[in-house]
Amino acid sequence: MSDFNSDDYRYDGSKKFDIGKAKTRFKDIYADKAEYEAMQEESAKELDELQSMMYAHNRYGLLVIFQAMDAAGKDGTIKHVLSGVNPIGVKIHSFKRPTETELGHDFLWRTNLVLPQRGTITIFNRSYYEEVLVVKVQPEILTQSQRLPEELTEDLEKLWKHRYSDIRNLEKYLYRNGIRVIKFFLNVSKEEQAERLIERIEDPSKNWKFEEQDVKVRDKWAEYMQAYQDCINETASKKAPWYVVPADDKKNLRLIVAKIVTEELKKMKMSYPESGPARTEELRHFIDIINAQTKQP
Repeated sequence: MSDFNSDDYRYDGSKKFDIGKAKTRFKDIYADKAEYEAMQEESAKELDELQSMMYAHNRYGLLVIFQAMDAAGKDGTIKHVLSGVNPIGVKIHSFKRPTETELGHDFLWRTNLVLPQRGTITIFNRSYYEEVLVVKVQPEILTQSQRLPEELTEDLEKLWKHRYSDIRNLEKYLYRNGIRVIKFFLNVSKEEQAERLIERIEDPSKNWKFEEQDVKVRDKWAEYMQAYQDCINETASKKAPWYVVPADDKKNLRLIVAKIVTEELKKMKMSYPESGPARTEELRHFIDIINAQTKQP
């Protein structure tokens, strides 16, 4: 990936995101299957090493958020990018439709319960951003499901501005507490999504992935694209950037996401804990004890 530049996909508030100009496919960054597998293996190894250091350093946490339309490749990307990472340092949370308990709380409650611990990477497959995406496209959710007070839903534009502000403040708060946040929008085309949805219907082993709701959402494609554009422009920041990654080619997508996550980990000022002279001498003493134990019957 010698010509790879993460800035090509990064939005941190310094420039506007125009979804109409965002690519869904790009030139392969691998020559063939063998090179792809080698690149993936190398990325997995590097990511595992960095996460191990992060775990030992125990000062930072990393929250990685994936948002996308259905069938954009979130599950597969998470699986492949993290395939070689020690599970002890990674937690994955997939957020479905809110439960009655979750609907009885504020919109950040269910995700706040599972924010990253220091030393770990936490993956959100969907997140609190659903509250300014799905809910914005289907505002009846606010009044029929979330049961907000009527005075708070009289001016929806004001409500969205407040939610964007709450999200920005949350991510600033996390940064100030050593928790880094990066957000991915996997940008799949409507045509590619159609092929993948049809494949789910035609392949019995993938039927379980298909939901009628996926088709209903496609009817509002333009509204969703506008919601993503607004969301990214309102919440992109230097401390919590968005990365808009073309998603029509899954292999390219996975390599790019892995590279960006690796870059983010490298920005952290991490190291393995060092032992001072006294601790080194103490540890050497334990070698004698261990050897003596080995000789015991």
